[in-house]
Amino acid sequence: MNLFSLEDKVAIVTGAGSGIGQRIAVGLAEAGATVACFDLETSGGLASTVERIEATGRNAIALRGDVTRREDLTEAIESAEKNLGALSLAVNCAGIANAAPAEEMPLSQWQKMLDINLTGIFLSCQAEANAMLPRRQGSIVNIASMSGIIVNRGIQQIHYNTSKAGVIHLTKSLAMEWCDRGVRVNSISPGYTLTPMNTRPEVAEQRKQFEADTPLGRMATVDELVGPAVFLLSAAASFCTGVDLVVDGGFVCW
Repeated sequence: MNLFSLEDKVAIVTGAGSGIGQRIAVGLAEAGATVACFDLETSGGLASTVERIEATGRNAIALRGDVTRREDLTEAIESAEKNLGALSLAVNCAGIANAAPAEEMPLSQWQKMLDINLTGIFLSCQAEANAMLPRRQGSIVNIASMSGIIVNRGIQQIHYNTSKAGVIHLTKSLAMEWCDRGVRVNSISPGYTLTPMNTRPEVAEQRKQFEADTPLGRMATVDELVGPAVFLLSAAASFCTGVDLVVDGGFVCW
């Protein structure tokens, strides 16, 4: 269906070097987009993302930078537009996760989480919108989390939960600021997902609990985040802005 096509669109994906960001970047190319892949990593994941996109027959470039640095994002978007064309789509996936008891958490740990997961999303949206707003056309999707809606049992991550709740409300606020200027802003809140972080042997027992706590009885695959992202970016969601699309296997119902 043409409603879901991203043909001839130029997208940027932050956090494109691994996990959800990598799969969404490839998925946008599969839907027809040309993709600028932005990440801080230097381990080869970003190059792998570009290779996978090029294997679909679409163009892609690798852009290295830090989402907490406005200048890195500005330079990345300038490079994307110079090499690929006018930017009209963005998915902001860059983020981190860790855990510590609230009463013992160092301020530095709290601050780093907020800097990357929340301020980084704001700076990304700001840089992307500065390219989109003058053309009065664009769609931005931010990756939040069901942890921005509920508190995960057995995981001490007050800083992570707070950052993701912030992403959801940031998204709604930006959507309302830009709704009459041609730019839609939505978010996706994934549930427990089989990213490299959650497939490590040391979290095998915790993974069993995640699956038991999810009504569908399993964790999501990264493939299952592609459809929601393509939907929210595409003409199929042309009347959707300020939406937080929960993709959690029913978790928040319980």
